[in-house]
Amino acid sequence: MAESIRIDRDTWRFEDGNVRFFLLCGTEKALLLDTGMHAPDAKELAQKLTSLPLLLMNTHCDPDHISGNRAFDEIFMSPAEEEHHRSRGGTGRIRPVRDGDILDLGGRPLMVIDNPGHTPGSIALLDVDARVLYSGDSVQDGIIYLFGKYRDVDLYAASLARLATFADRYDVIYPCHGSFPVGPLLVPRLLEGISAVQRGEAPCVPVDLRGSKVRLCKFPYAGFYCDYPQR
Repeated sequence: MAESIRIDRDTWRFEDGNVRFFLLCGTEKALLLDTGMHAPDAKELAQKLTSLPLLLMNTHCDPDHISGNRAFDEIFMSPAEEEHHRSRGGTGRIRPVRDGDILDLGGRPLMVIDNPGHTPGSIALLDVDARVLYSGDSVQDGIIYLFGKYRDVDLYAASLARLATFADRYDVIYPCHGSFPVGPLLVPRLLEGISAVQRGEAPCVPVDLRGSKVRLCKFPYAGFYCDYPQR
């Protein structure tokens, strides 16, 4: 069972093995951001913490973020993520969210930032007044998956460059993997690293990852699994 940890009066994180997801509450509604990998009861876990009407939004639809999705009839996500969602057996009606959209939970506005590359419809979520960025998998100090179907290194680099333009709007980042929390300076560092990968100048080694031959490009602050061989 995922462990719930209170961050502040209206925010919780759920630690579910090596992935985390979040519950954000306003005065009128609550939002579950992802549903983890081993948490088919994610909705029930959230409802033990709040009696507010509960919505679900996915940062993206890799398997470790959607284990409890089936308990919801509708899911907020980028329309660019629907194919990925359905390919994973995802059900329910998609409520599309697009770059710049604001979802107000009641005194708690959340702004969607398109952040594709890790997956086609990856998004980040800016908790506007709290100045917190929920980054999904795209910003973290672990190893970021950028190989195989649905991944795009060049699009990921462009997304990081754009995310850096919002740096004056957040003070801290809440990622779904790795250390919690992380600082805003991780964004330009990741951009520097993935730019080195694009140029073929990164310190990469071939590894076998569950039967897939990939390149591990490791830096002091994070790393990337990329397609092999090197371009």
